[in-house]
Amino acid sequence: MFDLPSRFAQRIGGPSFGTSNAIYKFEKIKRAKAAALAARPEVELLDFGVGEPDQMAPAPIREALKRAVDDPANRGYADNGIREFRLAAARYMAEFFGVRDLDPDRHINHSIGSKSALAMLPLCFVDPGDVVLTTVPGYPVLATHARYLGARIVPVPLRESNGFHPDLDAIPAAEADAAKLFYVNYPNNPTGAAATEELFDRLIEFAQRHNVLIVHDAAYATLVFDRPRLSILARPGGIECAVELHSMSKSYNMTGWRLGFVVGPPRAVQAFAEVKDNTDSGQFKAIQRAACAGIADLSLSEAIREHYRRRLVRLVEVLRDVGFDARMPGGTFYLYVRAPRGAADTHFVSAEEASQYLIRECSVSTVPWDDVGAYLRFSATFEARDEADEARVLDELGRRLHAARLRF
Repeated sequence: MFDLPSRFAQRIGGPSFGTSNAIYKFEKIKRAKAAALAARPEVELLDFGVGEPDQMAPAPIREALKRAVDDPANRGYADNGIREFRLAAARYMAEFFGVRDLDPDRHINHSIGSKSALAMLPLCFVDPGDVVLTTVPGYPVLATHARYLGARIVPVPLRESNGFHPDLDAIPAAEADAAKLFYVNYPNNPTGAAATEELFDRLIEFAQRHNVLIVHDAAYATLVFDRPRLSILARPGGIECAVELHSMSKSYNMTGWRLGFVVGPPRAVQAFAEVKDNTDSGQFKAIQRAACAGIADLSLSEAIREHYRRRLVRLVEVLRDVGFDARMPGGTFYLYVRAPRGAADTHFVSAEEASQYLIRECSVSTVPWDDVGAYLRFSATFEARDEADEARVLDELGRRLHAARLRF
C-alpha cells in the first residue's frame, strides 16, 4: 500500500506535513481582513500591512520591455544572464554606492529575484550540522533553506536599544567561530533601520576574525532617507568577505518581474552561478534588457524614494498624534513602532493580539512582530489614487485609531 506521508522530507515536517492546525501570522491576517470585510462591507479596509510597492515600474523600463518582448533575439533561455544586464548592474553599483572596479563577468550574476538567490546560496556553502547566524526579526526566508540543508540557525536579536543593529559582541565566540554564513539585511525589514559605515566595518572585521561569509540582503538599498546610500562592498575588505543581493522589486517598483543580482567575491559568485545553472534557466531576456534601461538612472530611483519619504513623514505625524512613539525610519518604506498595550477596556498580551484587534474593530491592517518585543509594522505602500487621496487615507487612519482609545 502506497504511503505518501512517509515519503515527505523531515525538513518540511516528514509524515506530519500538512496535518498541523497551526495558523501562521500572515494567514491569520488574511483571515481577519476577510472577516472584517464580511462583517462591515461598507467600511473601507485601510491596509498598512502590504509589503510591496503601490506603483507601476517607471515608464522607461516598461517601454523598454514592450520593445524587447517583440525582439526575436530575446526568445531563448537566458541561463546565467545576459552581459548587458551585468554591465548595467555594475554601473548601478558604481553610481549609487561608489562600488567601482567590479568585473561584470566575475563579480556579478543575475537572479530570478532575491528570494531565489537566498534559496541557492546555502547550497554553495552549507552542509548538515553547520551554523548559520541570522538577525531577527526579519524576512524568514533568509534562513529557511539553510535550515532545510541541516544547518543550525542561531538568531541574533535586533534590539531598539542598539538602533536595531546586531550586537556582535554578544554573539558567543564558539557560535561565531562555527558559523559559515551570517545573514543581515539593511535597510532593514521590518525595523526600517539603515546601516552605517561603522556597522559595515564591524561586520567585515567580524567576518575576517571568525571566517564567516556575510550575506547582505540589500533589497531596500536605494530607499534611504537623510543619509547616503551604502553598500558593504564599498567598505575596505568588503568585497573579500561579503556577498550582496540586490533586487529590482523595491528599488524600481518591479514587483513580480522577478529580477535581481548577486554581487561579491568572484569565487562566491562562481559558486552561485554553478548552482543556479543547475536550478533554473534564467530570467526572460526581455525583462533583463528592460531593466538595463533604468536601473542605473538616479532620477528614476529618486522619484520613487521621494514618494515613500513623503508618505512616511505624514504617517509618522498621524501615529505620533495617536500616541505611538513613531520616528522617521532610516530606510525602507516601513514604520516599526511599539505595539499598544491595550485599547479601551482591552489588554493586549502581544503585538499579534493588537494587530488582530485593529483589523477586527478598526478595519486597519498592520503586521505584528513579537520576536524581540511587541511591535507593529506600518507600510507606506497603502493604496491611494493620488496625493489628495493619500491625505484622506491617513486622516481616516488617525480618526479610527483615536476612536479605539489605544493605551501605550
